[in-house]
Amino acid sequence: MNLETEEIIIIGSGPAGLTAALYAARANLNPVLVEGFPPGGQLTLTTDVENFPGFPDGIMGPELMEKFRQQSEKFGTKIINGEVVNVDLNSYPFLVDLESKTQLKTNSLIISTGASSKMLGLKEESLLLGKGVSTCATCDGYFFTDQIVTVVGGGDSAMEEALFLTKFAKKVFLVHRRETFRASKIMLDRARNNPKIEFVLNSQIVQIDDVDQNKVTNAVLKNLTTNKLSDLKTDAVFIAIGHTPNSQLFKDYLDLNSNGYILTKEGTKTNIPGVFACGDVQDWEYRQAITASGTGCMAAIDAERFLANQFE
Repeated sequence: MNLETEEIIIIGSGPAGLTAALYAARANLNPVLVEGFPPGGQLTLTTDVENFPGFPDGIMGPELMEKFRQQSEKFGTKIINGEVVNVDLNSYPFLVDLESKTQLKTNSLIISTGASSKMLGLKEESLLLGKGVSTCATCDGYFFTDQIVTVVGGGDSAMEEALFLTKFAKKVFLVHRRETFRASKIMLDRARNNPKIEFVLNSQIVQIDDVDQNKVTNAVLKNLTTNKLSDLKTDAVFIAIGHTPNSQLFKDYLDLNSNGYILTKEGTKTNIPGVFACGDVQDWEYRQAITASGTGCMAAIDAERFLANQFE
C-alpha cells in the first residue's frame, strides 16, 4: 500500500511543537503533529504560569497548552494522539512509525520531543508536583515569597536555582548527597557566600510531606554518613539534578552532545537535511516555554525553506 507523503510531520506537542505546527499550518503545509506523552508537554504538569507574555494575570499550564493546540488546529494542523516508536531517517521521504502500528511518510521532520526532568524517585513527587514540588525555580520561585524552600542537587543548575530562589524565599536549604560538587567553583562560591543559602551535605531526601494537605510541609532527610533520619521544615522542594533529553529515537541518525541533546546549526537544522529540532530536546541552556516557542517558529520557517528549495 502506498503511503501518502506529508509535507511536515512534527513530533511532540509542547510549546515548541505546537508553535511549529501553527507556523507550518499558516504556510499551507498541512502539518501533522504526533502528540506524544504527556500531550502538551511538561507545561501540562505546571499549575500557574506567570512568565509567559500576553497573560498579565497568569494562566494555568494546561489551559495555556490548550490555547496553543486550538490555535494550531484553527489553521489546519492535524493532531494525532499517540507516540512515535521508531523513525527511519536514512530513507527519503522519512518514515515515522507510531505505537498504533501506523506508519507515516514525510518530506520534512520537526523534532520537539522535549526533555524530562530527573526526579528523586519518591512516590510523593508526582502527587505534589506543582503543589510545592518543582523542577523549575524560574517558573515557580515567585509563589514561595518569604517562605522556606529546599533545592536538591550539586551541579551548576542547583546553584543557579538556589541563588535565584534567594530573590523570593527567606531561606534556601541546598541538599546534596556528597561534600564535593559538580558545580563550577564560581557558582559554588556564589552560593556559599549568599547568607540566605544553607548547605545540607551528605544527605538525601527520602520522603516529602504532606500529601494529605496537598502541599509540601516537610522533607525527611537521611544522613548518608550516619544513616540517621531528620526533618527539614520546608514549603517547597526544587529538584535540580538534571534533565534527560527525549532523543533516544534519533541517536542512530542525528548528532547529539555528550548529554544526549540534539545538536543544531544555522537555526534548527540537524546533520540530516530536512530534519529539524526545536525546544528542550536541543536546548540545555534556557529551558523556558517562551524560548521553546521561539525555536518552534524557527523550525517551521527552516522546514518551509527546505521544502521550497527541495521541490522548486
